Amino acid sequence: MNTPQPTVAVIDDDPEVRESLQGLLQSVGLRVQAFGAVQEFLAEAEPGHFGCLVLDVRLPGRSGLDFLDDLTKANIQLPVIFISGHADVPMSVRAMKAGAFEFLTKPVRHQDLLDAIQRALEWDRVRRNDEQTDAGLRATFDTLTAREREIMTLVVAGRLNKQIAAQIGITEATVKLHRGHVMRKMRALSLPDLVRMADKLGLTGTRS
Repeated sequence: MNTPQPTVAVIDDDPEVRESLQGLLQSVGLRVQAFGAVQEFLAEAEPGHFGCLVLDVRLPGRSGLDFLDDLTKANIQLPVIFISGHADVPMSVRAMKAGAFEFLTKPVRHQDLLDAIQRALEWDRVRRNDEQTDAGLRATFDTLTAREREIMTLVVAGRLNKQIAAQIGITEATVKLHRGHVMRKMRALSLPDLVRMADKLGLTGTRS
């Protein structure tokens, strides 16, 4: 199944800049939507639909930096590339500390912008793939019985079969049976593989 090409969002209050950036991105085959203000973007678009955001720092109403703060508070991981014709060092430092992906000053060299956008889109692609993988892993873990989850947690904590049997009051043979079910259901190739899965799932336990 082909993954839809991500869309680049451009927010700039200068119509000429918006038109220029839109034409540039379309000329290299990128999908793009342009907006004149943050409020316009929020009214017409869903942030999660986009692969990255090209954003002017100084905008009417909600500023670009304020909007980045809003995205961070909402836990929306959208890579933001700032462009500004009035940038100073404190502003760029604040933007990068706030989580901006890149900060470019106007007039922006086309290749610098295109390179930054490609890096941002690749970062977003990897993030989305990781989220899908984590969601799939969680769904697989949810197929385990309560006993299998308990034994998996103890196994990845480094407990031996006989220790697990003594701790939860079942036979060692039963532990081995459940452990085999865990490995099969989780599609783990080895114990280290199962441990990596447990780390991603955030399972706790002190390994010995």
